Amino acid sequence: MGLIIEQVALLLLVAAIVAIIARHLRLPYTVGLVLAGLLLPFFPAVSDLALTKDVIFKVFLPPLIFEAAFQMDWRSFCRQLPVTLSLATVGILLAATLVTLGLHFILGWQWQNAMVLSILIAATDPVSVIATFKEAGVHGRLQMLVESESLLNDGTAAVLFTVALTVVGGESMSFTSLSIGFLTTFFGGIVVGAALGWAAGWLAGRSDDHLVEITATTLAAYGAFLGAEHFGVSGVMATLTAGVVLGNAQVNCSISGKGRELIISFWEYVAFVANSIIFLLIGLHLSREHINEAWMPSLIVIALVLAGRALAVYGCCLPFSASRLRVPLSHQHILFWGGLRGALALALVFGLPEDFQNRTLLSTVTFAVVAFSVIVQGITMPMLLKKYNLIGSEI
Repeated sequence: MGLIIEQVALLLLVAAIVAIIARHLRLPYTVGLVLAGLLLPFFPAVSDLALTKDVIFKVFLPPLIFEAAFQMDWRSFCRQLPVTLSLATVGILLAATLVTLGLHFILGWQWQNAMVLSILIAATDPVSVIATFKEAGVHGRLQMLVESESLLNDGTAAVLFTVALTVVGGESMSFTSLSIGFLTTFFGGIVVGAALGWAAGWLAGRSDDHLVEITATTLAAYGAFLGAEHFGVSGVMATLTAGVVLGNAQVNCSISGKGRELIISFWEYVAFVANSIIFLLIGLHLSREHINEAWMPSLIVIALVLAGRALAVYGCCLPFSASRLRVPLSHQHILFWGGLRGALALALVFGLPEDFQNRTLLSTVTFAVVAFSVIVQGITMPMLLKKYNLIGSEI
């Protein structure tokens, strides 16, 4: 059963209560939502809610990506692009390779299962990362590194996952064709997003009514994502590009000052609703997973994922250590421990074919990694930020 009005209303009520309690207890809001979601099976009205790939990709992901991209400063983004692009490409490949090798040689998994799981779990999740760091009050360069990397590697992971399923499915593809397919999907999304971003800006400029301006941005967020997916390119990169174009380019002059303020407020609320529902549903589905039946492989996979993330962060930051793009060691520690997994990994594992070998085990292990990431890393992240005096910092 899909989301209906009564169920959404109940979820929002729970989210509001959790927000109040979490603030009072100084508990990360996202962690509180997941923990509250574990109790949802006791509420028959919402116990049958389905968290599917379509729900995550087509309902929740576009507004969360657009909201972050719209407020992203283009010049700062470009200055940090060499670092974030390195993390989002080379970093993901390094992490996925280490996890694949570990799964095969330590747990004895077949190469195809090891490769698929390593790719779907390699990328940090923008839903989890952005929510956690915004709540902690992270600003400046660290905020830019965290947000832009999570947004970029989201698109990279989704594309790599599609390629992996193609290879696992037995389709023969050369390295050249795989590379062309990846670049086409990645940059094709950018082209679609740029076109729809400018079109939405033009539409907004035809009126000074802030409701029309908000509607234009809504069309850009969802239109870019769905349009790109229709053409077989990256919806994530399309929505990211549309948000950046509307928020930073000259087309932004078409949006009135009052309209921009209201647009930001509108998308902050939409992101709050999307985050609230998705983390509650993650908790709900975690309660259904029999993680205790696969606790040993789950612990090993968690360790491998952390090791892969460490290799990606410290390895990719090393080449920049003698340049103006040097990433302080404290920032690297935050990037490592703040590499949260969440909705993206779940969406990808939900997208596995029903007859995929060991699909149930992959799903259970993925949920275990997400649970550790959101709860353990989410709870301890503010402590780490406080240790390095990075809460509220503009550095």
